[in-house]
Amino acid sequence: MTGTATVSVAAAVPPVPAGSVASAVSVVSAAGKPGVELSTSEAGTGGSVTVTGTGWRRRTLLMMLVCGQSVPSRGVIGGTNSCANADGRAVTTDAKGNFERKLPVTEPPKPCPCVVHVATVTGEQAAVDTVFMVAGHPVEPLPKVSGGGRLSVLTDTRLDGSGGLLTWFGAPPARKLVLTVGNVGTAPVKDPVFQVGTSHGVFAPQWEEQQWRGTVAPGRKARISLPVELAAGAHGDYTVSLRYDGKVLAEQPWGVGRPWGVTLFWILLAVVVPAAVFRIGMAVVDRVRPRGSARRTRRHRGLRPAGVILRLRRRGGAPAPPSVPAPGSAPRAAKAAAAGNRAPKTSTTPTLPWFTPDSDPGGAADGQLSAPQGNSPTTKGNT
Repeated sequence: MTGTATVSVAAAVPPVPAGSVASAVSVVSAAGKPGVELSTSEAGTGGSVTVTGTGWRRRTLLMMLVCGQSVPSRGVIGGTNSCANADGRAVTTDAKGNFERKLPVTEPPKPCPCVVHVATVTGEQAAVDTVFMVAGHPVEPLPKVSGGGRLSVLTDTRLDGSGGLLTWFGAPPARKLVLTVGNVGTAPVKDPVFQVGTSHGVFAPQWEEQQWRGTVAPGRKARISLPVELAAGAHGDYTVSLRYDGKVLAEQPWGVGRPWGVTLFWILLAVVVPAAVFRIGMAVVDRVRPRGSARRTRRHRGLRPAGVILRLRRRGGAPAPPSVPAPGSAPRAAKAAAAGNRAPKTSTTPTLPWFTPDSDPGGAADGQLSAPQGNSPTTKGNT
């Protein structure tokens, strides 16, 4: 496990005086673990120290830091908060797992004793601390170890939980980091405070304290479940790390899917908004357009069919083709015609009030085709 590898590397390097850096490195290399050698054991602020590494994994990205309040036997107390992070350097090992690079010397935020901390950034966790003295930096004793309880990871870690519909639309992804720890010390561990960190790519993890309620007796084990949450819209490959008492106990990769609901929302927005703007613009144009022009337009549109018919009649256009009776309607039309021949014809032509049947202009009773004359009985003054 990754946390066990880190503890073993730190424990393999015993505390040595500042002048015996080479002997400490040789001990680490002889044990088959990654080793680090410094060009000098002491330097002041503004100077530099050449860091040479051997036995690391091939083509691996490493981070080098000057850290205070640290010794190889206890690691970096307080984590990277005790290191000069702004002046750290990254280096990649070669095909043989070796590297060499200069590291600027800067006063760390914590007092000495100090170390040069070299650790892997990605992949399996490994770290080496080498004694180093920052000239002119204050020196204070290390904080005492509280209690004799020590936690160690007994099983592989895992992330429980899954994403939902809200996560698909950009809600913060959330999981639970589940693992089993055992107390390998001589004193009980009560309500331990863990640090859960999430990192993306080559960036350093962002640590957040999580307190687990319970007591782990010496020689006992306990199941730990800690919540982990990312930022809204997060996607890609993440690494969840668990740290306790300044040491990384375990790491767990986490692949977060892309929130495709957000992409779909923007696509719909790009289609709906232009359509809405177009409809609003057309409504404004209908409001602003003068009423007279609209009436003329409607009038012209209404007269077009009549004008076309008049032109066709003036030019002697062909009459409309006769309508073809529907199938089965011929017998009905013949029956209707026969019934019409048998029925007497009645005239439904209305008679105008100033015409009588004898004076109808279309009749042949008296042959008159004009208005009534003076000898008509309906003329005024006729006695």
